[in-house]
Amino acid sequence: SDWVSYHLVMKAHAASPRETLGLKELIAIGVGGMIGGGIFSVLGLAVKVGGHAAPLAFGLGGLIAMLTAYSYIKLALTYRSDGASFTYLERAFPAHPNAAGLLGWTVIVGYVGTLALYAYTFGAYGADLLGSPGSVPVRLVLSAAILLLFMLVNLLGVRSSGTTEDLIVYTKIALLAIIGIAGLTSVKREHLVPVFDLGVDSVFLAGATIFVAYEGFQLITNAVCETRDPERNIPRGIYGSVIITTLLYLCIAFVAVGSLTQSQLVSAEEYALAVAAEPSLGNAGRVLVAVAAMLATSSAINATAFGASRMMAEMATDAMMPKAFSFRSRKTSVPWVAIVVMTGLGIAFTVFNSLETIAAFSSLTFLLVSLCVAAANLKLYRKTHANRIVVVLGILVVLITVGLLLVHMWTEARETLVTIGLAYGAVFVMEFAFSQRSWLGRLLVRRSPESG
Repeated sequence: SDWVSYHLVMKAHAASPRETLGLKELIAIGVGGMIGGGIFSVLGLAVKVGGHAAPLAFGLGGLIAMLTAYSYIKLALTYRSDGASFTYLERAFPAHPNAAGLLGWTVIVGYVGTLALYAYTFGAYGADLLGSPGSVPVRLVLSAAILLLFMLVNLLGVRSSGTTEDLIVYTKIALLAIIGIAGLTSVKREHLVPVFDLGVDSVFLAGATIFVAYEGFQLITNAVCETRDPERNIPRGIYGSVIITTLLYLCIAFVAVGSLTQSQLVSAEEYALAVAAEPSLGNAGRVLVAVAAMLATSSAINATAFGASRMMAEMATDAMMPKAFSFRSRKTSVPWVAIVVMTGLGIAFTVFNSLETIAAFSSLTFLLVSLCVAAANLKLYRKTHANRIVVVLGILVVLITVGLLLVHMWTEARETLVTIGLAYGAVFVMEFAFSQRSWLGRLLVRRSPESG
């Protein structure tokens, strides 16, 4: 998610008259959210997993986003709530309240992953800009520092101007477009063929691994209550933002793969886009990309910490999370416990995991969340008036992509799979223990020696 998303949605909430967001604002929310970290973070990873087919992987990511967006749109227009995916599962599976609770916890953990991804990317590009490309100590210091900085910003309740936020988003879009257009002159055919040099399945594997680059269009559904003519603007805003982002990603990935060898891009995996800008724009391009990446990830960290901490506070208020997460500062009304915990987890995740693990975890999390939303839409298709063929097609594509990713990690990156499995296991155990705390408490009391 991007800082502009926070600004637009919060501005809509603050203005009492509802329906304040038009199509332009919705597209800014979606595009800003996806490019917040996006291709700055995962370009090198896409090349590492997909080879010459990396551009197709971004195309596949866009296709998956379009298919899953269909369910988000149908549900958002039927159940007009800022709760979005959490609300949809509550409505689809009312007899299973743990389903919605588990999804909420999973989304929060997914946001921890994106915080770590953005911080990792900020540190990598910052190290490159400081003349220490690939330096782990410099990256770690910068990654932790940026998370702590925006923890303080959020705790103080500081807000930047809307003009600055808009400028950040449109600067990113313009810069990526310039890099893509200018870079076309440096593309070499021998760098692009054979297309499937790592196999056809590499497209699905890379597409699954970098799906986190499309996390962000869902933010538009959180603004449905503040949208003018939502029946018209919500679909156009979501589909439009996905299409614009996909075209930008395709262009940049094509230029990067066509301009440099795979070894060059993979060796600069963490700051690959900066290296990709050099053939056409020289060192100035590398510096501009590094600055833009740090700006983009900074705003994304700020917005993610803000939005995720508020979601934690709301869930705590609804007794879906520990009450402490709902504690707010009397002066700024900031949920300070939630922000501090999110920042601590983000730092730990960034420090102790690789870029591949962080990206795979975040992508897999949001793929699974999208799968749950599609399942909810299928369950409620009579109320949402959804086309079941489109919904089922989306579910099948996500299932195939997730399945291939799991198989790949099992055979090639088992340690990554174990780490992700342990994270999900911890989420399940914590959510179950919390939701069943009354029953577990009574059980412990019965078994204690003092109870006789």
